Amino acid sequence: MAKQAPSKVLAGRSSPSSLPRVAIVVSRYNASITDKLESGSLAAFEDCGGDHDDIVIVPAAGSWEIVPLTMAACDREDIDGVVTLGCIIKGETTHDRVLADAVAKGLIDVMMTTGKPVSLGVLTVENVAQAQARAGGDQGNKGAEAMLAMIETWRAMMQLAGKRVGVSHTINDMPDKAKGKIGTHSKKIEGKSAGSKR
Repeated sequence: MAKQAPSKVLAGRSSPSSLPRVAIVVSRYNASITDKLESGSLAAFEDCGGDHDDIVIVPAAGSWEIVPLTMAACDREDIDGVVTLGCIIKGETTHDRVLADAVAKGLIDVMMTTGKPVSLGVLTVENVAQAQARAGGDQGNKGAEAMLAMIETWRAMMQLAGKRVGVSHTINDMPDKAKGKIGTHSKKIEGKSAGSKR
């Protein structure tokens, strides 16, 4: 099944939807991993009944750049929530820990500042094998989990605000294919190969 190109501009809705309008901010660094995370995220959105017209994909140079791009996406009125995807692989120094901590703190700050849900699908792993296991391998697809976590959080926030939404999918009841067991959405992104921090 060929992947449709997601819309780059999200049109306004005439009626409320049971799913949010989503930005997927995805690092191009370690693209052999992040492409699979993106595919899992898109598959999970589709499995929940989502439409490509409600997704915009924002490429980031690396995990460090995810934070400002997430803030920019959250500042848009036509974006309801953001899924962040990246892969930080341990190297010889502690740079990976510093980077991972800064990205996580930055994303929390964005969420608290904007009031919009931001899910953390940035892998922090010891090696490429661990990353592959979490990008559609035997540990599932963390991109799919990040999408479902963002949808679930958005739904809870809407309910707390007194708005009705009809999404029934949660991370615990998602179908296997939403967990990234399949990879129907392949996207080729130019970037560095797996094996580096960023």
